[in-house]
Amino acid sequence: MIVVVGAGIAGLCAALAAAGDERLGGEGLADGGRTSIAGNGGRHSQEVLLVCKDEFVESNTYHAQGGVATAIFDDDSPALHAADTMAAGHGLCDRTAVGILTDEGARRVRELIGDGWHVDRDGEGHVLRGLEAAHCRSRVVHAGGDATGKVLELDVSAMVKANPNITVLEHAFLNDVLVRDGHVAGVRLTVRNDQNGVETRVVDADRVVLATGGAGRLYPYTTNPSVATGDGLAAAIRAGAQVADLEFYQFHPTAMAVGEHFLVSEAVRGEGAVLLDEHGHRFMTDIDPKAELAPRDVVARANFRTMQVQGGKPIMLDVSPMAKKNPDLAEFLRHRFPTIDAYTRSLGFDWSKEPIPVAPAAHYWMGGIRTDLFGRSSIPGLYAAGECARTGVQGANRLASNSLLEGMVYGYRAGLAAANDVDDAVWQPQDFDNSAIEGMPVCQRPMELRMPVAETRAHDVRPQVWDRARIEETMWKHVGVIRDGESLSQGVRELGAALATANAKDAADTAENAERQTTYAQRVTTWENRNLLTVGYVAAVAAGNRCESRGAHTRQDYPTANPTIAHSIAYRMA
Repeated sequence: MIVVVGAGIAGLCAALAAAGDERLGGEGLADGGRTSIAGNGGRHSQEVLLVCKDEFVESNTYHAQGGVATAIFDDDSPALHAADTMAAGHGLCDRTAVGILTDEGARRVRELIGDGWHVDRDGEGHVLRGLEAAHCRSRVVHAGGDATGKVLELDVSAMVKANPNITVLEHAFLNDVLVRDGHVAGVRLTVRNDQNGVETRVVDADRVVLATGGAGRLYPYTTNPSVATGDGLAAAIRAGAQVADLEFYQFHPTAMAVGEHFLVSEAVRGEGAVLLDEHGHRFMTDIDPKAELAPRDVVARANFRTMQVQGGKPIMLDVSPMAKKNPDLAEFLRHRFPTIDAYTRSLGFDWSKEPIPVAPAAHYWMGGIRTDLFGRSSIPGLYAAGECARTGVQGANRLASNSLLEGMVYGYRAGLAAANDVDDAVWQPQDFDNSAIEGMPVCQRPMELRMPVAETRAHDVRPQVWDRARIEETMWKHVGVIRDGESLSQGVRELGAALATANAKDAADTAENAERQTTYAQRVTTWENRNLLTVGYVAAVAAGNRCESRGAHTRQDYPTANPTIAHSIAYRMA
């Protein structure tokens, strides 16, 4: 049996590939992409257990708005898409991984459309497309207007449900990846029972695919759903897997500054919306030639700094320029952005007549579990795909609407490898050769970290386990949009001490079988907080070690890029 943890697009595609579903992969792999897969990329059908922490369709994918970037149109090419991806990644994208993404991405999109993915079309049946920041072509396919992820998740999950080789297990939390004699041996889960209590379940498996998404809940301002708590990444770290690029967290420039920090898609600016300061000045034209369509890291920093200047007041997003092409602006907004339109109106805004307040919010993690081009991690039998993985595609800053595409491409590859790899399959990671200095020697070995250990104290002065609010506050303060060395060092100390306390509490609870006295939701919250502390601690260490500003990582004490460290750095918890 193959265990796939996570049911976003990466997990769904991994499950379909591992189960040998012929509706996906018909157009094959990119040239040269078959060399490290058993059977030359052939298909072996395996039994798959698809594990979901919440309901089957609840994931980051379900909440994605903008679309899927894909070079399937006559005026575009995978090479052009790759060039845009490389440029957005600020020198840290792996060229081979990006080439696979844009080539196979077009193949997977065509296959899914052929299999019934309900993308938006014009009156003649042609697939519609939009322009987003840092793309040289209009290549972003969308569905349901601004509900692309929801439509994609529902359509592909229907394919999964129809496959008899795939069993879906809902309300099952990943506690740990089990490793025996250096090889994956299975997973330890906590499953909700009929009484809303919990039961521990160990699933034996020599192939595990982690597709658990990101960790936006590290921050108080995020576009991510409540399930995005870094569970797979934390489990991989505890198991000793290599991770890389965790210092690069993308903050989306435009989330609603009121309410639930609802994402206002990049596509809104692609259609012509502009950003204004408190005086009504369009400031992005002063910062970048591409103005509002500059890469996300550029726009997010500009918004953040402008808000600092105006005492924390939000940026205003003005859609009135769209009226030049759409005289009935209210009707256009309702049709093109139905989800955003409904949400803004629920808050009392008529954005067809007035600007709406927006601010940066945590959106996407470029770093993750270090893999090769087939999702293999540094632990034999453990694979990763989607946002929890570091494939080399995203670099220091993700290009808009490349995340769902990466999930499709590398989720499929991970599932294919998991089903076909022989027992002695070798991890084949791409070297960290993505340096700005050609030919510069780069260390390929990970930096070793030690799990923080709680200090021994008198029984009456035990440290308190952190709640979610304190984790979010600490990450925003020390590892937020703009950072500096002194603050990062303080963050490492605080997060390390809190992680040590959480680990000690978890060990004590396990020994006492404390989960029997609590509900599933209560236990999950405790474990999620521990996971957030785990990944947040490593991210803070990584950010402190990168003494430069590059992409989504900005330091006030090192305001420019340093070409001598223009490469990825791996870490491993010893």
